[in-house]
Amino acid sequence: MSNNKSDSMNSNSTFEYEDVSDDYLENRQLKKGVAGWVLLASLGVSYVISGDFAGWNFGFAMGGFGGMLVATILMATMYTCMVFSLAEMSASLPTAGGGYSFARRAMGPWGGFLTGTAVLLEYSIAPAAIAIFIGAYVNEMFGFNGPLIYAASYTIFVGIHLFGVGEALKVMMVITGIAVVALLVFALGLIPYFEIDNLFNTAVNEAAVGSSAFLPEGYIGIWAAIPFAMWLFLAVEGVPLAAEETTNPGKDMPKGIIVAMLILLVFAALVLFIAPGVAGTEMMKDHGAPLVGALQVVYGEDSYIPIFVNVVGLFGLIASFFSIIYGYSRQVFALSRAGYLPRFLSVTSKRKVPTYALVIPGVIGFLLSLTGEGDLLITMAVFGATISYFMMMLSHILLRIKEPDMERPFRTPGGIMTSAIALILSLVAFVSTFVVSLNAALWSAVFYAILVAYFAFYSRHHLVAKVPEEEFAAIAAAESELN
Repeated sequence: MSNNKSDSMNSNSTFEYEDVSDDYLENRQLKKGVAGWVLLASLGVSYVISGDFAGWNFGFAMGGFGGMLVATILMATMYTCMVFSLAEMSASLPTAGGGYSFARRAMGPWGGFLTGTAVLLEYSIAPAAIAIFIGAYVNEMFGFNGPLIYAASYTIFVGIHLFGVGEALKVMMVITGIAVVALLVFALGLIPYFEIDNLFNTAVNEAAVGSSAFLPEGYIGIWAAIPFAMWLFLAVEGVPLAAEETTNPGKDMPKGIIVAMLILLVFAALVLFIAPGVAGTEMMKDHGAPLVGALQVVYGEDSYIPIFVNVVGLFGLIASFFSIIYGYSRQVFALSRAGYLPRFLSVTSKRKVPTYALVIPGVIGFLLSLTGEGDLLITMAVFGATISYFMMMLSHILLRIKEPDMERPFRTPGGIMTSAIALILSLVAFVSTFVVSLNAALWSAVFYAILVAYFAFYSRHHLVAKVPEEEFAAIAAAESELN
């Protein structure tokens, strides 16, 4: 590899690009054409579906049913608007960088790195929280839990990804389908027992401003419930990370991510109303396996229905765990390939799989899972997610203004207004992480600051110009100069 350096494409000498050998990209190739829109929709659902089985219910402790309901409506609005914006950008800029590549095009290397690193923070921490929830479901079935369960989860499912992306995505689709069956059995089994009074059995905090049976923790409860409402949709934005492995990104990306979001909205409504409507919010607010707990209230602990949902529902947690591993590996791959992270992380195997990008974040995630603090890790993941949402929506707005003639196979309904709504709500969600847990937000900020320092002091002087995300930016800069 040559050590020659050149100034940034936009003549900003604070960024330097190193020449690389001709086979640099040959050693960093993903497998093309393995995902159509159906597989992308399944991937989008798979990213999120664990949130229907565990984690979301902690929002009842923060705001009761009313607080959680309002928070969910706000976050459903944010994610729907964001998905429409991402559908446009992923069709126009189909690279493995996802949000990083959108922000790189709109705001330069700093914008790209800040966005990509925020996505990475979210995607590396979320599997650790899910591993803890997997342990809780295993405990319900077999009576044991702990580090061995977390280690087995990472070892097995990172291992499947190492076998090959086509095979991994097909396994993911099957697992997701099984999880969907569990959700449907849960809903059909409990709808006849729904009682609206059960939604409001949380004790009212009379000292809270605006408190009532609907909002037992007052208005602040809405804000505090937001991170857990996000858990019903968190990570659907990872669908664009599969862009380079998609058959026809211009058509498949928009259709896949929008269909996924519509399915997730239905699932969110089902669990939010049915579980507490049968078992009560007081029981649900700290239950490790809320869907199973709600079924046990009606059918008993030894009944086949809760046992079935417990066993099959474990697949929902596995589906998200499995797919988010895919997501973090592609984000690490893209940032590493462009030189933003150490370059060895993007080297791919003979099966076109980024081995180090799968294994190293997996080790870090396992170590985080040892804390056993699922709710704390959710808040940390949300911290990274909300930063990336703000940056991606800002990117959509800037690209619409700066590059109105960019080829857009899909155009966001409502245009800039749609992405502006998501941007504002992402700021609200970001602040909510400090309301829920100042410690979680500060720890996330520390991890984020370390990565930003790495870029500021080292990697911005060692970027790679040949990669797709940087070439897109170079073309845009050249066209701007010509115009």
